[in-house]
Amino acid sequence: MSETDERSRRWTLALGVDPDAQSGFALSDSDRRMSDALTALYGDGDDDAPKKGRGGLGGSAPRVAKWLGDIREFFPAPVVQVIQKDAFERKGLRQMLIEPEFLATVEADVNLIADLVSLRGVMPDKTKETARIVIAKVVKELMERLERRTADAIRGALNRSQRTNRPRFSDIDWPRTIKANLRHYQAEHRTVVPERLIGFLRQQRRIVDLEEVVLCVDQSGSMATSVVYASIFAAVMASLPVVATKLVCFDTAIVDLTEELADPVEVLFGVQLGGGTDINRAVAYCEDRIERPTKAHLILITDLYEGGNAAALVDRLARLSVRGVNVIVLLALTDTGRPSYDPALSAKVAALGIPVFACTPDQFPDLMATALKREDVAGWAADQDIKLIRPEA
Repeated sequence: MSETDERSRRWTLALGVDPDAQSGFALSDSDRRMSDALTALYGDGDDDAPKKGRGGLGGSAPRVAKWLGDIREFFPAPVVQVIQKDAFERKGLRQMLIEPEFLATVEADVNLIADLVSLRGVMPDKTKETARIVIAKVVKELMERLERRTADAIRGALNRSQRTNRPRFSDIDWPRTIKANLRHYQAEHRTVVPERLIGFLRQQRRIVDLEEVVLCVDQSGSMATSVVYASIFAAVMASLPVVATKLVCFDTAIVDLTEELADPVEVLFGVQLGGGTDINRAVAYCEDRIERPTKAHLILITDLYEGGNAAALVDRLARLSVRGVNVIVLLALTDTGRPSYDPALSAKVAALGIPVFACTPDQFPDLMATALKREDVAGWAADQDIKLIRPEA
C-alpha cells in the first residue's frame, strides 16, 4: 500500500465511514469490521438502534460477545479494557454482566472483577458459575504477579546473617550454591549438580511470637478495586508462616473473612460491595481481636468518608497507637494510587502521627516489609514519591 493510500486509510478509520458510501477510500473487509466495531460504540445517533451493516451493541448478549470478539482481534488488551469501560458507561452494558455469554468473551481485569462482585446478588445461578471462572482467572494472574514479591518482602523470619547446609527449598541461596558447586558442572547435561546446598537459617518462631497483620478494608462502592487487591494480598500473607493475618471488610456491617483466606476467590464472593460506611465500628471490631498490640499492624484501607462517629474513630485510632499498634491508613490500593478521600478527617488522623496516603499494588509488598520491621513508614512513602496527608494547620 502506498504512503498516500495508508494515509487515506488512517483518516477513513479515524473519521468513520458509511459502509454504503460510493465514494472515498475503499476499506478492506478487516478494516471495515474494525470501523464497524468502533462506530457501534463511538458513532453518532441513537445508541440503542443498531445501524444497517453495523455490529451495534443493542440486542442480545451474543451480539455483544461478537462485538467484543472483534475489538479483541483488532486491539491489544490494554486498549480493549479502555473500550470495554467506555462501553459500560456509554451503552449501559453493566446489565450485560449478568449474561454468561458476555462473560465468556470479556477481557477481564481487576475493574471487571469489582463489577462482578457487586452484581453477583442479581446474577442467575448459571451466570455465577461463569463469573466464578472469570474471577478465578484474574485472581490467578494477580497471584502470579504479586505473590513472590510479597513473600520475599515479608519473610522477615529469615536470619540472613546465618547460613545452613540443610536449608528448605524456599530458603536456598542459589547464587552461593551454584558458585560453591561449579566444579560439579555436567557438560553433557549443561547444568550444575549441587553436592552441597547453601541457604538461610530460618528462625524458629512460636505462634505467640508472630506479627499480627489486620487488613481492615472499606467495601463501599468507591473502594471496589482496593477491596480486590487487599483480598489478594491478605490471601498471600495468610499463606506465610511468619505472620498471622486477618481480613475484615466493612460498610455499615462487618464481614470477617479470615477463615476464607485459603481461597481468595471465595473471599471475593464473600465481599458485599456497596452500602454506607461505619469505619469506627469496624475498627472497634478489629481492636477487640488484636491479641498483642505491640506486635500488631492495623492496615486500614478506606477513603475516610465516615458515615458513623468520626470523633470516636479518631479517639479509637489514637488509643490503638498509644497501645503500640502500628496503624497505617491507605486511602486507596489501586493501579493509579490516586485516591478520592475526605480531606478533613484525613488531616485529623494524620495529626495523630499515623501515616495516611495511597499506594499501588506494586508498592504494597515493600510497604508491608517496612511496617513489619517497624521502620519509618512516612520516610518510606516519601522515598517512593508518595504524597502523604498533612495534619491540620
